[in-house]
Amino acid sequence: MDPIHVDFTKGFPGKKSDGENVVVIPPEKATLKRVIAIIMTLVIGAIAYYFMLPALNFKATELYIFFGLLCFVYIGVTMLLTKAFMKPEYAPYVRQRSKIPFIIIAALIAVCIIGWLFGAVIFRAKAYSRIITVESGDFSEDVANIDFSSVPRLDSDAANAIATRTLGDLSDMVSQFAISYESTQINYKNLPVRVTPLEYGDIFKWFKNTKNGLPAYIIVDMTTQEGKLIRLENGMKYSTAEHFSHFLMRVLRFKYPTYMFDSPNFEINEEGKPFWIVPIIDKTIGLFGGTDVIGAAVVDACTGETAVIATGDSSKAKLKTAYTVNDEQWQWIDRVYSATLVNEQFNYYGRYSGGFFNSIFGQQDVKVTSAGYNYLALNDDVYMYTGVTSVVSDQSIIGFTLINQRTKEAKFYLVSGALETSAQTSAEGKVQQYEYTATFPLLLNISGEPTYFIALKDSSSYVKMYSMVNVKQATVVAIGASLSECLENYAAELKSNGIGVDIDVDAISESENQPVQEEKTTTTITGVISDIRSQVVSGETVYYIQISSLDTYYSVKASVYEQAVILNKGDKVTIEYKKDAKGDIITAVSVKLEKTKAKEKDKD
Repeated sequence: MDPIHVDFTKGFPGKKSDGENVVVIPPEKATLKRVIAIIMTLVIGAIAYYFMLPALNFKATELYIFFGLLCFVYIGVTMLLTKAFMKPEYAPYVRQRSKIPFIIIAALIAVCIIGWLFGAVIFRAKAYSRIITVESGDFSEDVANIDFSSVPRLDSDAANAIATRTLGDLSDMVSQFAISYESTQINYKNLPVRVTPLEYGDIFKWFKNTKNGLPAYIIVDMTTQEGKLIRLENGMKYSTAEHFSHFLMRVLRFKYPTYMFDSPNFEINEEGKPFWIVPIIDKTIGLFGGTDVIGAAVVDACTGETAVIATGDSSKAKLKTAYTVNDEQWQWIDRVYSATLVNEQFNYYGRYSGGFFNSIFGQQDVKVTSAGYNYLALNDDVYMYTGVTSVVSDQSIIGFTLINQRTKEAKFYLVSGALETSAQTSAEGKVQQYEYTATFPLLLNISGEPTYFIALKDSSSYVKMYSMVNVKQATVVAIGASLSECLENYAAELKSNGIGVDIDVDAISESENQPVQEEKTTTTITGVISDIRSQVVSGETVYYIQISSLDTYYSVKASVYEQAVILNKGDKVTIEYKKDAKGDIITAVSVKLEKTKAKEKDKD
């Protein structure tokens, strides 16, 4: 190849590769390449921002990742435009054009390192220990004798399993949707429930149904193990299951570009209206340390209307809002602080109250939370419960903590005894022949005795039995098929171990068996079966029955009505269903086969 000479007086980028050959890029071409590279980088950056959704906040680590990505995109585009992959002689030009992007990347890394150092625990241990304020609580006063009608008897896995089975009630659209595992335990009308939104079965079903949104959500009663499908007049058009402009986090990012958000929680108000509660977080120590919640975005899941509320008066100005979580209109909200966050903050308090080096060497009064947590309903709020153990010995608890997930009010209760995992093992050992699995315990006050309450599940996540384990004496274990039986056995176990308590088992039994009074909301229809079909939904056989002269099918599960398997065309049946039920397929409450003269004659 003939030598190509460069006119250095014009400042052309180039370098002799072998002492003779050089690369010459005319000025107009060099400028054009730079302009094209910048435009392509901006286009790719806009697309990346649409999907990555970084907060435009210098305390957000994802922002630094985003800017670093843009620099690499610019370098990559420059290499493509010069075909440097195939023509090594263009490498000097690419290196020269990459100087500024690499300087930016180095600056980003330097800012991240300095920001991390300013917020490092080793230097700011005391600040970390003060993120949460923990007060001492009195167990006998604060944790009063529990009304068992408000004690959750399920964990999230069991509740999700019930929600999956309940989805079959959406028989006319069940193939289009699935349950979301973003369920939330809340207090609803003074009862602990877990609310579960739906999601689309797949991307094709999203295209088909997104116009009308998600048609329902599921409520699982944590005390009765009952699931209920709640249909909505107007579907939920804003959720984490949506895509593009209705995707929940994208809606919030474009409305509030500088806010940093935590994971959203699905909740309903006292009227059953669905909302998303999305915590707004801040970094309170250094640039990236000391994560705390300063407020929340409350998003109407059906309309997308959004309100911002602060966690306290000090956060109002920062969020430019007039509302706080303590205002009466927002009292129904239960989950502003995630269990993971408050658990982490309590561990900061427990580890670093005496300083960083004390947490490693002396370890005086150093304590941490145990391996799990659960939720307890108190005073119409949801509290995260977890045991607390000494860092030098994790074989027993030295107390437990209750933290309000709406206000972050935290109390520590000094109670020594067995670790929760030990209590779970003891409970499972009592019924080892059934191979039941114990849920994470709740600590209750049973007539002044700190007691672990545990539900025992079978392999299908149904709660089959209950267990009570004394915290102070883990060998005192009782089980029962019902709460009253379990409590009666527990009272006997306490007595046999020399622990005298006054437990009113009859009162508990009455509370447990009290029927729920509900308004009659069903109606019936009687007719002759003109068509009957079946399909398997979530592992259960569902029969679809059509009555003569009607287009509607009525669905019933074989597990609810076993005689459905022997129904045939021509049989006369009475079907009970909800008054307000509409659609081509309606879920039947009950089905009754009516005897006809022909049937009676055949029987004779």
